[in-house]
Order: sequence, then structure tokens, then C-alpha cells
Amino acid sequence: MRRTIYALGALAALALGTLPRAALAQPVEQQALVDRATLTVTEMLTQGDPNALDDATRSLARARAVMVCPRIFRAGFLFGGQGGDCVLTARDGAGSWSSPAFYTIGSASFGLQIGVQDMQVMMIILTERGLNAVLDSQFKIGADAAIAVATVGAGIGGATTAAVGADIVSYARARGLYAGISLEGSLLSSRNDFNTGYYGRSVASRNIVIDMQAHNPAADPLRAALMRFSAPGGGMAPPPMMAPPPRQGGMPPMQAAPSGTVTRETLR
Repeated sequence: MRRTIYALGALAALALGTLPRAALAQPVEQQALVDRATLTVTEMLTQGDPNALDDATRSLARARAVMVCPRIFRAGFLFGGQGGDCVLTARDGAGSWSSPAFYTIGSASFGLQIGVQDMQVMMIILTERGLNAVLDSQFKIGADAAIAVATVGAGIGGATTAAVGADIVSYARARGLYAGISLEGSLLSSRNDFNTGYYGRSVASRNIVIDMQAHNPAADPLRAALMRFSAPGGGMAPPPMMAPPPRQGGMPPMQAAPSGTVTRETLR
């Protein structure tokens, strides 16, 4: 009987020792995405045409939320497809930005198209209606006539931010050559598995970005970068330092988003 108990205990220990190793790989992957998003925010709001930078900074200053996609890759030969990973963060009435929720973006297309391209994208969400649409389990860009989306940037077809009343304004920087590129029809889907891995337990995107019930301190540089550029005269302060990724020895702690870690600014 005692041997049976020992054997069962050994099997349980083996299982407990094996499962976390698979799970622990995820927070590192997620942190890398958050770090790339931080770099993307800094690059897209400091490099390029001054008028476009000023326009993007003004949009961010009155944003309700922002979706950052560090890399969307697209390739095709007659049949095409594009995809990438993104993070969504929102801010409350006092101007404090939330920790990120994780998303994927992807689409498939047909027709004459040859080329390879990758791009950085920031979707600045200006209205509560736009944020609620994105927080649905899946949101297809351009499919909902009630949600006005304007897309601007080098190599991207679409309207300009002069479109008054846009719910979402997408800024993009593209590299490579691709005919007829557009975000129209791309599907945004929540990555619940990434949320769970990053915060240590199951938590919905709405709970992260609206209720601010989850916080990972390693995301503070992203929050600080957004605060820096959304503040009056944004971009004048020195860039934030990157936080180290979570240790592989354990899950990051589940916390409520702090109210004082990042300087607060009044939401416009």
C-alpha cells in the first residue's frame, strides 16, 4: 500500500513538473510581444513625416484605447494572407493606461496579388463604441457600418484622419512591395490563452482593459510610453526603459492595475 502511495506521488510530481514547463514558455513569448509593442509605439511616434507624427500624437491624446501590432506580415501569389499578434490597452477617466490584453489579426484574400510585406500598425480607438466593438470576441475591420475606421500611412490605402467622427484611426508603417494592401476585412480575435499565461489565471480582455483587474509590472514600460506620448507635448520626455521578461521559474503575479505607477493625465 505504501509503495502504491509513493508511486502515485511520484507520478503526480512528474505531472506537476512537466505541465508548468509548457505553460512557462508562454509568458516569455508574451513579454517579447509587449516589449516589441513598446518599441513600436516609440518608433511610430518619433520617426517619419512631422505632420503625420503630430496627427498621430493628437489622436493618441484623445484616445480611449490603442491596439498596437508590432508586425503584421503579408505575402501572396494570387492567393494572399496576412497575420500578426497585437496588444490592446485602454485608459480610464483619470488617464491611467491598463495592462495589455492580447489579440491576433489575420485575413485571407484572393485575386491578382504578388509580393511580400510587413508593417507596424497602431489602431487608435477614439470612442467607447469603437472599444466595445473591438472587445467583442471577434471584430472584422470594415464589416460594421456603425464603426467608422480611417487608415493612413505609407503603403496603406484608405481615408485620412480628416474623416470627422472616426471611431478608430489606424496608423501604419509598411516595408516591402505589395499591391492593394489594406486592413479592410482583417479579423481581430482575443487570445485568451495569452491572457491566461501572462496574468497567471483566466481573465477576459474586458476585465483587463476596462475593469483593470489584472496587472503585470513588466508591462509598465508600455503604459509609460503611452502616457508619455498622450500627455500634453507628448514625446518630449526621455523614452522609458524596457522591463526584463518574467522569470521562467514561475508565473507572474495576478494584480489589480496600479493607479500610481504611471503618472496620471486628464483624459481629453
